[in-house]
Amino acid sequence: MSDNFDVIVIGAGPAGYAAAIRCAQLGVNTACIDKSQGKDGQPTLGGTCLNWGCIPSKALLDASHKYIEAKNDFAEFGISTGEISIDVPKMIARKDEIVKGLTGGIGALFQGNGVTSYSGSGKLLGNGQVEVTDHNDLTTVLNGEHVILAPGSAPVEIPAAPLNGSTIVDSAGALDFDSVPTRLGVIGAGVIGLEIGSVWNRLGAEVTVLEALEDFLPMADTRIARDAKKMLIAQGMDIRLGTKVTGATPTGDGVVVAYEGEDGEHELVVDKLIVAVGRRPFTEGLLGADSGVALDENGFLFVNDLCVTDVPNVYAVGDVVRGPMLAHKGTEEGVMVAERIAGFKPLVNYETIPNVIYTHPEIAWVGKTEQQLKADGTQFNAGSFPFAASGRAMAANDTQGMVKILADAESDRILGVHILGPQASEMVAQAVIAMEFDASAEDLGIIMFAHPTLSEAVHEAALGVAGHAIHVVNRKRK
Repeated sequence: MSDNFDVIVIGAGPAGYAAAIRCAQLGVNTACIDKSQGKDGQPTLGGTCLNWGCIPSKALLDASHKYIEAKNDFAEFGISTGEISIDVPKMIARKDEIVKGLTGGIGALFQGNGVTSYSGSGKLLGNGQVEVTDHNDLTTVLNGEHVILAPGSAPVEIPAAPLNGSTIVDSAGALDFDSVPTRLGVIGAGVIGLEIGSVWNRLGAEVTVLEALEDFLPMADTRIARDAKKMLIAQGMDIRLGTKVTGATPTGDGVVVAYEGEDGEHELVVDKLIVAVGRRPFTEGLLGADSGVALDENGFLFVNDLCVTDVPNVYAVGDVVRGPMLAHKGTEEGVMVAERIAGFKPLVNYETIPNVIYTHPEIAWVGKTEQQLKADGTQFNAGSFPFAASGRAMAANDTQGMVKILADAESDRILGVHILGPQASEMVAQAVIAMEFDASAEDLGIIMFAHPTLSEAVHEAALGVAGHAIHVVNRKRK
């Protein structure tokens, strides 16, 4: 096997494997290095997303949602089911099979496209060299004309709640419980904490979420965040904002969590505690002393708008560079870099990155929030439409939430779209497409949407920007 490649990619998560596959498709001799090992101790591709994040969490979210629907909602449709129960080990096993199939699929794609795969840790040296250390501590030095760094991220750990792998776990550990905990604590009311907390809440756990920030989901639109919080609380989640965890002490049958709030010090006793306070760029062992690649003040690899580091022909993509830590953002950066290496001139539009939280109802948005526009001094008009007025949502017995569209007051150009409701993760793509083409709210309003669909809520919200919504009373009429 040759040790010389046109491109060497370090990391086989969504950013890295997409870059490697696209390079190979373009006829570039490509190697990809990844050190991940699965539950069976064997090498695995796909990074956190496929193995311990996006995919396994959605498998559990969908399973738990089907369970709670069967338990609480089927009777509304005239469906009698009898007593409903959940087989947690079977649910976890199904999740693992999905992960196995998808990670194996990446290996097949590598093989089919001619990507040379190395299992082990990659370290960038100088002059385009990359040192590979396999799982037996044997090293090989590869030579690459171009190097793409895509090492991904890791969960943030906090001194107040050190992980022990059994009662105090991170987000990965929370996907492998063998039974439903009676009392579950979650540190962090962000995307990961709310999603994983939702899984076990639906299955019967008494879930308490401790969040240091005073505001709930401050990155989301204020109205959407407020309504989402009310809905999650109504589902049984105990969300305590403005609380700082000061300690977590394992006991014989659980964990005693100490925290401070505005009204003083408190203790919370739980069976399991999940630490979900965010993720950090993973750069340990990535850079040799002579690599020349710099980190920024926040520990991310420094890159320009085209994902080029301080070293020519060395690129960095995904969670390890600025911007949101999202699999789809990393994938598009990886593809962009691959195509630029091959001589094309693509760009990533960072203004139209969709964000999704897979609670139920789902929360999704793209572009600016109302609070951001007000802070910027941007004049805008807003239109909204509730799913409670959607015939399709009524038919599905899923009417919580709304669509909200923000458009520039002068040009009518869409500046942000915010969705709380069923299938928000799917509908937000319509908004992304519209914004990519610089659409106005009027453009969306004159496009014909199929009836009856949930997507009609997007259409009606767009009409509502100018006060023309058909199926709600308009506050402004023109």
